[in-house]
Amino acid sequence: AGAGQPDPRPGQLGDDVPAPASQAIVTGTARFTLDVPAAELPGLLHVKLLRSPHAHARVLSIDATEALRIPGVEAVFTHEDAPAQLFSTAQHELYTDDPDDTRVLDDVVRFVAETVAAAEAGVRALQVQYQVLDAVFTPQEAMRPGAPLVHGDKDAHTARICRPEQNVVAELHSELGDVAAAFATADFIHEQTYRTQRVAHTALETHAAIASVDADGRLQVRTSSQVPFLVRRTLGRLFGLPEDRIRVVAGRVGGGFGGKQEVLTEDIVALAALKLRRPVQLEFTRTEQFTAATTRHPFTIHLKAGASNDGKLTALQLEVLTNAGAYGNHSVGVMFHGCGESLGVYNCANKKVDAHAVYTNTVPSGAFRGYGLSQMIFAIESAIDELATGIGMDPMEFRRRNMVREGDDMLSTRPDPQEDVHYGSYGLDQCTRLVQDALARGRERDAAAGLGDPGPDWVTGEGAALSMIDTVPPRGHFAHSKIRVLPDGCYQVDVGTAEFGNGTTTVHAQLAATALSTTADRITVRQSDTDLVDHDSGAFGSAGTVVAGKATLAAAEELAVRIRAFAAGIRQVRAAGCVLEADAVVCEGTRVPLAELHDAAAAAGVDLSGEGHWGGTPRSVAFNVHGFRVAVNTGTGELRILQSVQAADAGVVVNPRQCRGQIEGGIAQALGAALYEEVRVDDAGRVTTDILRQYHIPTFADVPRSEVYFADTSDKLGPLGAKSMSESPFNPVAPALANAIRDATGLRFAELPIARDKIYLGLKEAGLASTL
Repeated sequence: AGAGQPDPRPGQLGDDVPAPASQAIVTGTARFTLDVPAAELPGLLHVKLLRSPHAHARVLSIDATEALRIPGVEAVFTHEDAPAQLFSTAQHELYTDDPDDTRVLDDVVRFVAETVAAAEAGVRALQVQYQVLDAVFTPQEAMRPGAPLVHGDKDAHTARICRPEQNVVAELHSELGDVAAAFATADFIHEQTYRTQRVAHTALETHAAIASVDADGRLQVRTSSQVPFLVRRTLGRLFGLPEDRIRVVAGRVGGGFGGKQEVLTEDIVALAALKLRRPVQLEFTRTEQFTAATTRHPFTIHLKAGASNDGKLTALQLEVLTNAGAYGNHSVGVMFHGCGESLGVYNCANKKVDAHAVYTNTVPSGAFRGYGLSQMIFAIESAIDELATGIGMDPMEFRRRNMVREGDDMLSTRPDPQEDVHYGSYGLDQCTRLVQDALARGRERDAAAGLGDPGPDWVTGEGAALSMIDTVPPRGHFAHSKIRVLPDGCYQVDVGTAEFGNGTTTVHAQLAATALSTTADRITVRQSDTDLVDHDSGAFGSAGTVVAGKATLAAAEELAVRIRAFAAGIRQVRAAGCVLEADAVVCEGTRVPLAELHDAAAAAGVDLSGEGHWGGTPRSVAFNVHGFRVAVNTGTGELRILQSVQAADAGVVVNPRQCRGQIEGGIAQALGAALYEEVRVDDAGRVTTDILRQYHIPTFADVPRSEVYFADTSDKLGPLGAKSMSESPFNPVAPALANAIRDATGLRFAELPIARDKIYLGLKEAGLASTL
């Protein structure tokens, strides 16, 4: 549409529908977690937390006398006030997927006050005696005999910890084929240790929650969470409350990236509110986000891979160590998932993996975009390039010869493929071609503009990487949606999934609009409130479109049938003769506005509504391929990205502009992780990058323009052919960049981030640095 003109498109599947909350967000009027008028929370108290100054210590005594004398300090809570039950802060549909190794209050002290300032003063006044214990900071140290035990007091069976007496949270051992024999006959072998670092989620909104108890004694929690229904379930287990006595609301969540698939604040405010019967608020500072929330799991991956001279991947062997930090939360799933699709995307008869997730006395690791795949893909896709170079083959051609094709078994850590994972559609071949063609056009474009030679002291190179991801988490993911006709003839959709920048609000409106032959602007979406629908596993695992979206589509399709049937009945015509339009039903030439139909249904005691449930299985797979052209200054280590390209197989793209934005955002975040982001921990276990001035996230100027292309596919398992595209754009970026730098410089950087000083020092050590 022209400037000032309305968009002529109908706002259904495939249209660039703007996000409903976009104006409220840019004008600052959108209500996030703590945007609650004071009048709604009379007597609000604030919680602050005292953290242990030691990496490993036992609290011997707590003297709260001086803290309680500070004006405004209402109470001090210790582990003696909290439930003794162990739980996991990680949230999954099956809570038994994660180890129970956490208490609401344990070796840390938390207390309540009337103001944040009073609470902070109270923290400083607390007197705590600690018994300092030996600590361990790396997985390698933690697995050695006689190492200090992080959770040595836990029972392996009841806490679901693999070997607490050896600090092992979980382990995986698998071999397909005969790896040793395959290496013996390989023409070329690449062996390297790859390392990925801790990365902070750095969402705009920090972890925050408010709890209160209403006049009926019902616990009300407002929280910045991706999983409100699972938060409700966890609070019920901890405090012995039936779920119908708890309401959890996640308003507009200011970003998550997996970091808010946890219970980190809700249990504390619930404890205080239930004891004091006053509203209680806890908001993490930015420093607490770095030091007390979760990070991406650091991985150490020793990889050995073999290839034949005719371009066949013959063997792939990996030894994987992941650093869980002080608690196990997501470590089991991250380890298994990381080893899954990263190995499954390539056809290779001989694969072996030995993986361990290990406790250390460091900041806990948790769910992070890609859930272990970005770490594993960095190693595997780097190795694929090394194999191709070693046998003298183009790396993309080597990938094409070995990547899975539609109909192939996707074998990773088991001899049989997962029964519920299928090729709902297949576009990996298109994605590789789209990226390769785009890079070729970029070379030609630069050459025609006289930009092909960056000048002396600069070298150029190209690199690419691919990735595959299951479109739904394993082991159960459920959603429930409702939709009804409103008195004005518009529609209201109720969904359980949370909106945290993932765009599900728009997607659900478009899916419903398509099923109801209307426009997205006639649909209001209410979401992430446990009082609205029966259950929703939550917004994680890229399930907002392919699980919750299918529930919404089913509800809308049911409502469409009911509208036509009711209209046919009151018009005394055949139901087949009633056609649903944007704001009316046309029955054999007679037009009945939906507002009139609503009134007629209300008078007749008929509810014009629909409901949909979806269980998240069978599951499909989505693909992403990224390519870079780069220039590296051999005198300074400076890196310039000349071209950035990503192709995605997202099935039928519900909202192209929004999906492109998801991909561009994933690229930007991944570039930060690839080039400079790192949560650093010193020799005493302390996080040293605890403010944003010490933790460089990409600014607008740091991010290159990326070309985004979509494969032409339609998924038979997703809603109206759509697939997920939330986490996956992040995954292939770092290895693609590392491969481009390798092509330019001849150096393989096997540790992230690949900062400019590392590039310079690597060039210098290899004797490749030029003198400026």
